[in-house]
Amino acid sequence: MSISQAIAPHLPHLRRFARALTGSQRSGDAYVVETLEAIVADPEGFEAGDDPRTALYRLFLKLWGAVAVNSAPDSGADAADDGGTGRRLEAISLRPRIALLLTALEGFSVEQAAKALECAPSDLKGYLDRANSEIAAQIATDVLIIEDEPLIALDLQNLVEELGHRVIDVARTHREALAAIQTQAQPGLILADIQLADGSSGLEAVNEILESFEVPVVFITAYPERFLTGAPPEPAFLIAKPFSVDTLRAVISQVLFFDRKSRRRGPSSALSA
Repeated sequence: MSISQAIAPHLPHLRRFARALTGSQRSGDAYVVETLEAIVADPEGFEAGDDPRTALYRLFLKLWGAVAVNSAPDSGADAADDGGTGRRLEAISLRPRIALLLTALEGFSVEQAAKALECAPSDLKGYLDRANSEIAAQIATDVLIIEDEPLIALDLQNLVEELGHRVIDVARTHREALAAIQTQAQPGLILADIQLADGSSGLEAVNEILESFEVPVVFITAYPERFLTGAPPEPAFLIAKPFSVDTLRAVISQVLFFDRKSRRRGPSSALSA
């Protein structure tokens, strides 16, 4: 099997990981391209072995970490909400954040994630413990859920509340989502199904909401491959159904990590820039 055949199935997921790590589709894709260019330039130097996925992520992280600014600590950002109350979103430390993304979002085993991060499995477990502690210490926010399936909506609500956040409403249609924004407090996070059962679109509902104010969004879909094609537009943060509490925790923490401020603004889009 050629290198291209070995790594091709893993590229959509690497792009998802890259966007979650960098907070930007444009930046994440640029590092994925750099990774592929490095493989093309030196195919013999790409040590795929029996696990080309781990080797691919290891090379990506090595190239990403070679840029000094990426490895610098981020102390978070101070922002004020519409009421003038300051809030600070503390960043998860770098290596614990990567460890959490590799295991919870990408499904790596502890041993595989340790190889990708080039550390001992015991160190990887320590990073995960630290990440979970830092996530628990983050400031809670208000969450709007847009989901038409009652059991999934209930699972989402329970998971979100277990993470210390407050669900302000559960909307099951495009119309209910827009009504919730008018009657409830402005959310600090939206979890939205893309295709709703009544034929309306969670994506369209979110884009209409973002015409009024900026808020981080996590999309949920049973068909993630339809939105990880490399062709725009693509959701920046995507969870596949069925989801796990670890995946939800990892993605929500990344979204809040990169969120800086919810503010009034002009027309926008739910999709990554």
